[in-house]
Amino acid sequence: MVDLIWRWTPLEEIEGKVTRGEAWGAQTGSKDAVRTLNTLQTNASYLEQVKRQRGDPQMQLEAMELYLARSGLQVEDLDRLNIIHITGTKGKGSTCAFTERILRNYGLKTGFFSSPHLVQVRERIRINGQPISPELFTKHFWHLYHRLEETKDSNSCVSMPTYFRFLTLMAFHIFLQEKVDLAVVEVGIGGAYDCTNIVRKPVACGVSSLGIDHTNLLGDTMEKIAWQKGGIFKRGVPAFTVLQPDGPLAVLRERAEQTSCPLYLCPPLEALEEGGPPLTLGLEGDHQRSNAALALQLAHCWLQQKDRQGVGEVKASRPSLVWQLPLAPVFQPTPHMRHGLRDTEWLGRTQVLRRGPLTWYLDGAHTSSSVQACVRWFRQALNRHKEPRSGTEVRVLLFNATGDRDAAALLKLLQPCQFDYAVFCPNLIEVSSMDNADQQNFTVTLDQVLLRCLEHQQHWNRLDEEQACPEPGGPVSLLLAPRPAHSHSTSSLVFSCISQALQWISQGRDPVFHPRSPPRSLFAHPVAGSGANVLREAAAIHVLVTGSLHLVGGVLKLLEPSLSQ
Repeated sequence: MVDLIWRWTPLEEIEGKVTRGEAWGAQTGSKDAVRTLNTLQTNASYLEQVKRQRGDPQMQLEAMELYLARSGLQVEDLDRLNIIHITGTKGKGSTCAFTERILRNYGLKTGFFSSPHLVQVRERIRINGQPISPELFTKHFWHLYHRLEETKDSNSCVSMPTYFRFLTLMAFHIFLQEKVDLAVVEVGIGGAYDCTNIVRKPVACGVSSLGIDHTNLLGDTMEKIAWQKGGIFKRGVPAFTVLQPDGPLAVLRERAEQTSCPLYLCPPLEALEEGGPPLTLGLEGDHQRSNAALALQLAHCWLQQKDRQGVGEVKASRPSLVWQLPLAPVFQPTPHMRHGLRDTEWLGRTQVLRRGPLTWYLDGAHTSSSVQACVRWFRQALNRHKEPRSGTEVRVLLFNATGDRDAAALLKLLQPCQFDYAVFCPNLIEVSSMDNADQQNFTVTLDQVLLRCLEHQQHWNRLDEEQACPEPGGPVSLLLAPRPAHSHSTSSLVFSCISQALQWISQGRDPVFHPRSPPRSLFAHPVAGSGANVLREAAAIHVLVTGSLHLVGGVLKLLEPSLSQ
């Protein structure tokens, strides 16, 4: 193992560098709108603000309602959107994507609000599955921005909503003006005090799998987190959840009873497949079956509530014995539902890109349970797509973690994949992101993010040493059989940005990724140089990108240039 600290250029040179974005000066159109949006604070500073306000979190919802009124809408106006409101720790975005695609297959005009974005902020607001156009984004951004400026209270110290609140307001305005038949709305963080929870009369609510995340905001146990998630339940509005651990499931049941919300437990996907062909999912990974089961129930419920035809024949409905929750109906999925599940796309989640000798595995897993699911998917994908090749096969991990995530715990879960190289970099596309407005983050410095990456490298190296020298008589891992050709320890590197990490990993062998010429010092270190030789000669290179959706988004921006258009 090589304990390598890799930075190709000193920080003082980075901070003094003049970028193309600075040289271009002020931008117009959608880029200008995005830059102005960024001044309303990014997610990291929003979290800090929420933490400071936790003494009276109800004030957050009251403030959001005030912003809504200042924007020209009342809470009752949102009832016209026929909303499906979805929360959870793992898979809520995928559940939203499945649900939206199913209902779009019925010829319905859909709105879809999600977070975070991967490449462009416009992805967060979709009409019929497509991100809104730059023109529509620009039009509605400035209309809302100026409206809020005109109605601000001179006595108030806060005249504009924060980044996520602003986008939530903007989504509501766009969906109403575009006259969507329904809107699928993903909760940002938690549920009870999330700004999307000003919705009073959704058509249905869903809770995907629960886990530990955002503990500084939601609590440090799954029961506390379940209490927050159950805050989206509304009186008389059907709600659905997948199977959860006993404690959190009991909390969800109590929350539902307190609000007179009928809560149902989703039967597994296998129950809906009985008597028919198996369901094909557009998203890979066994864990997506739980998300698909929840999406089917939400779509089925919405169609029933709106008296739509072709909702699927109910096959059975039996009481559940799990915390006395009734089981949601078992029905025969319709062709529209089947095709919707099959055609669902959700970038950056169990996504595979095959490019010549390189195969990129992209998954934004960032909690312990989601990383475990990612590892299972990655191993299965390696076995499923294994092709007979003569020559060396190399496995590379590209990782970053942000916020309050326990990076050491996540990295330990990734160890059984037996990577040949572990690469760490910040969620920065280039050393300066001034010309990438959608990726800008004003809340952290380059020093901070690079130090975090160096900590990740140190965690990995310690874990690698422990794996190489197990304690006598200690347990033996049975997760993967040893690979004699790769029995050496992992080499680790830290790069200053995503672009440089991809340049080193791809070695010019990705037919789509064509970066500018790398600096001469990029391969100057002996390990970087020797690794470059290995990668250039490898018959197959398997790269897992995980730990952060923002990292995955930066990688996608470089590997799929069409997403930036």
